[in-house]
Amino acid sequence: MDTLPHRLRFFIIAFLVTMMVGTVGFMFIEKLSFADAVYFSIVTVATVGYGDIHPSSQMGRFFAIILIIMGVGTFLGVIANVTEMMLNRREKQTKLRKMHMLIGVFFSEVGTKLIADFSSFDPTLHTIRDKLVITTNWTTKDFQAIREQIKGYRCSYDTDCADLKGLYQHLASKRDFLVRLLENPVLLEQESFTELLLAVFHLTEELSYRQNFTEMIESDKMHLAGDVKRVYQMLVEQWLFYLQYLQGHYPYLFSLAIRTNPFDKKANPVVT
Repeated sequence: MDTLPHRLRFFIIAFLVTMMVGTVGFMFIEKLSFADAVYFSIVTVATVGYGDIHPSSQMGRFFAIILIIMGVGTFLGVIANVTEMMLNRREKQTKLRKMHMLIGVFFSEVGTKLIADFSSFDPTLHTIRDKLVITTNWTTKDFQAIREQIKGYRCSYDTDCADLKGLYQHLASKRDFLVRLLENPVLLEQESFTELLLAVFHLTEELSYRQNFTEMIESDKMHLAGDVKRVYQMLVEQWLFYLQYLQGHYPYLFSLAIRTNPFDKKANPVVT
């Protein structure tokens, strides 16, 4: 019951109370058995008409009228709210599929390469790399466990070794694509992914203001490293959520994703 909308819960309770009142009332007024009284109440509330039995007393008829007035509204309320809930659930599932399609396109075009680039210059990655090698046998608990570890993992980025110019050129070439993603209303319901896109845009803008990546002062390198680490952290978390969704809904896409895992040194898209 806790998972039901408040309005539907109200109508269900009202309907059950009406049925209880109707059953007890017909047992007392019409001297019916419990089974007959329940049947009588259902037939009255559903307004399908009486057949084999009907109210035999004047008071029974008046009671039936009151029960119809009380019961029809609650009965229709239950039906209408259940129908609305099912339609809303279907619409939500449709939006969820579209959203994950867009997230999948993002990782195909931008995200997976960014993870590969960032992880290549992460000097502490060896402490957690093996735990990010996902297999087809992973369960929900495995994904939950690694996400908890990622939250506590301090991503690093060595700006002295990294190709910041190449990173900027890659992000700049995908700017229009990222803008179109951000404009899509479906993604407005996925706050974490929207925040990731904004972080990527911010990193791209920061890089665009640097004229010479080989003569940067140390404090500026540290600032850019912080922007990269923000994107890096959010990317990995979103990537894990996305792979878990693929495993449950699109096994063939999940298969390709783990064969191109940027954290797996043995990853190979070729099926052997």
